Amino acid sequence: MLLDTFSELERNRYEKLLEMRAQGVEPYPTRSHKDTEAAEAIARFEQTENAPESTPVQVTLGGRIRAIRNMGKLSFAHIEDKSGKVQLFFRVDELGQEKLDFFANHFDLGDFIEASGTMFRTKRGEVTLQVSDFWMVAKALLPLPADKDEIVDGKVVRHSQLSDPETRFRNRYVDLAVNPEVRKIFKLRAAIIKSIRNFLDNRGFLEVETPILQPIYGGAAARPFLTYHNQLRQQLYLRISFELYLKRLIVGGFDRVYEIGRDFRNEGVSFKHNPEFTQMELYMAYGDYHAIMELTEQMVSQVAQEVLGTQIIQFDEHEINLTPPWNRIQIRQGLMDLAGIDIAAYPTAEALGEVLKEKKINFKPGIPRGKMIGLLMEEYLEPTCIQPTFLYDYPRDISPLAKNKPEDPNTVERFEAFISGVELGNAFTELNDPLEQEKRFSEMGREYGEGEEERHPMDEDYLRAMAYGMPPMGGFGMGVDRLVMFLTNNHNIREVILFPHLRETFDEIEEDSTKQE
Repeated sequence: MLLDTFSELERNRYEKLLEMRAQGVEPYPTRSHKDTEAAEAIARFEQTENAPESTPVQVTLGGRIRAIRNMGKLSFAHIEDKSGKVQLFFRVDELGQEKLDFFANHFDLGDFIEASGTMFRTKRGEVTLQVSDFWMVAKALLPLPADKDEIVDGKVVRHSQLSDPETRFRNRYVDLAVNPEVRKIFKLRAAIIKSIRNFLDNRGFLEVETPILQPIYGGAAARPFLTYHNQLRQQLYLRISFELYLKRLIVGGFDRVYEIGRDFRNEGVSFKHNPEFTQMELYMAYGDYHAIMELTEQMVSQVAQEVLGTQIIQFDEHEINLTPPWNRIQIRQGLMDLAGIDIAAYPTAEALGEVLKEKKINFKPGIPRGKMIGLLMEEYLEPTCIQPTFLYDYPRDISPLAKNKPEDPNTVERFEAFISGVELGNAFTELNDPLEQEKRFSEMGREYGEGEEERHPMDEDYLRAMAYGMPPMGGFGMGVDRLVMFLTNNHNIREVILFPHLRETFDEIEEDSTKQE
């Protein structure tokens, strides 16, 4: 039980809760009477304080207690709400000694309080609420971690006691409560997503919703999560992409569609990967990958301008200029320039494998030629893409949903966008020939094998939709979490996801082992 885990300090808080109830005071009342935010109350007072016949600013404020000073006949507290902090002033003349003692003996840091009174300015110049009445709205039984002051180079530097990343991510509610800079990240995240929506809505795109539970997963090379629908007696997958459903909508007559939502991939975790992540995908009829390149650089640069007020951002140690046009590097030419390798001279996986061995690049035996080209890109091209860059014209054998380049049957019209060496998004001139698509699905099944995690399954319903006529189009998928990483200068995806997936703690593993025994 929760109480069994309490320390002596936490039990002391619990005793205060019991005392309040014994006195007929409910520490978790049903109703709130707050009518003004802290910042608004301060602004209203400052607007009227110098007026010759000003009306007193009377408000009811509420928030979490961040500081308390009890001084016998006086008490001070600072509370915080979503708009900021404000000081409360409790005086025996207005409240009486009994009520003032009640505050001193029952309220702790972290509690939520509401207080009514009149705004005034103290002799030290701080705009403050002189309290005429107050009440508890939520007792905090667990204390928040306190800040810690440290002397660095003769100056006082304040650090949050909650600084260990693993602890912060597992207790995000505490992280948000004590670290205002973390709250700022997620306010910016919300603004970024809103800006993306505005950009696309203003260009005639329709926001839609497609199934999360799918009978056939597809649209990406990834291992899915598997689940089961009891009533339908049906095995289902959590989607790894929106792609094939969004394309069905293009067949149905919506020429421009997009979706922002969750995808799920049963894969590894890294600084740029989380099993559950937010994706934005769009499809635009009568466009190709060149049109999508222009749309992408316009969208990202405009989002940065709207949210940050600039198109020049700092990410890691690099200053990144998001202003269009972005760099464009054709993969074959880029590998010739940076690695001295002409991939066209090695048309088979066997031949290219010898090149990888010479370059001391490890690879899994039997992987297709396109995967080998991808390894060369990771080694030579991607690390150079510090400024925003499109790498384009990918191998056909790892791009089953993209259209061939007319002059090269082994290459498709595909690009990936990179910033600071990290992929931001992926785009194609979309394949719209149903017979060619069926052939690609079949080839993927043979090439990767039945058990291979990146095998793209045959989706006959999608092929049927294509057979009704799919207009030419360009499509783009972007990791929203990664865009937030770039725009908030965070190098770990867990910093920009409110509740990232984490491994079990040692205690959880021990408990699970005991249950199994």
